[in-house]
Amino acid sequence: MDTKVVRIDESHKDEALLREAGEIIQSGGLVAFPTETVYGLGGDALNPASSRKIYEAKGRPSDNPLIVHIADMETLPAIVKSVPETAKKLADAFWPGPLTMIMEKSDLVPKETTGGLDTVAVRMPSDAVALSFIRAAGGYVAAPSANRSGRPSPTRASYVAQDMEGRIEMILDGGDATLGLESTIVDLTVEPPTILRPGFITGEMLRQKLGRVEEDGTLFRADSGQAPKAPGMKYRHYAPEGELVIVKGAAAAVTDYINGRLLEGRRGHKKTGVIATDETIAAYGADVSRSVGKRADAAAAAKGLYRILREFDDEGVELIYSESFDGEGISQAVMNRLLKAAGHRVIDV
Repeated sequence: MDTKVVRIDESHKDEALLREAGEIIQSGGLVAFPTETVYGLGGDALNPASSRKIYEAKGRPSDNPLIVHIADMETLPAIVKSVPETAKKLADAFWPGPLTMIMEKSDLVPKETTGGLDTVAVRMPSDAVALSFIRAAGGYVAAPSANRSGRPSPTRASYVAQDMEGRIEMILDGGDATLGLESTIVDLTVEPPTILRPGFITGEMLRQKLGRVEEDGTLFRADSGQAPKAPGMKYRHYAPEGELVIVKGAAAAVTDYINGRLLEGRRGHKKTGVIATDETIAAYGADVSRSVGKRADAAAAAKGLYRILREFDDEGVELIYSESFDGEGISQAVMNRLLKAAGHRVIDV
């Protein structure tokens, strides 16, 4: 299969290209498309065969749920048993935007899309190209991130092409994602509502709208053996090809430990990499060093993380050490993704 890559600008959306992409979805094909978070790999959410194609293209376990993307609130009632008041409050506050809500699914949504579950994860992205594409595709687009399963999520079309060339019909190139991390996921089928994946919509923001909101116990520890209720909960995700280890502790101790391991790595003829901040990056002696920005700027770290992991792959880095990014709000989302990428390999010094 030849994968068609087309540039589409948010300020001047090519309607003919959008119609072509929508027709691919409605005929059972797959199209990668930009969102404000990361690129999505889209298929017809109401077509079981399309969802199976998504799993096949990604090499993704079929019990890992897909997110259904919509472009208009009017389309939501058809795919859920009912729209809870909590969902209405959150939609008013955060949609379109980087928030995914889990609700009880209607019979219209096949279990191939939901990973066999009776619940469905739904999101309305804010990216203008994404919204136009979803409408052109019929209103319901199932879309995980557009990468091979386990790899860092793609924040630009060239990264999608690295993983999906020859596997899908089309890639809509809308430029770099503005946020760089996947949406927050909150489960509204339980009481109190529970965050299953942290993101730019923080727990504090959700609590301001709903009151009590809890966090799932697996966010910052190793995966359980339970079936995942949302993407990213069960399997290793976001991982570079090299071995990634997170180092936690006082700044000086972290620097000393990492530099010691880098020296060992070079003696073993391994290409080494470091993920650090502007404040500390100069202290390391890695073959490839990357800063996520200033430590206080968690949004910059979120936007750059997956790009950095991809760059390590491009440069053949075999051994990567990262500083820890503990904190509240967006920092939690960054740390959650790092832990997944590292397979929860953490050293306390």
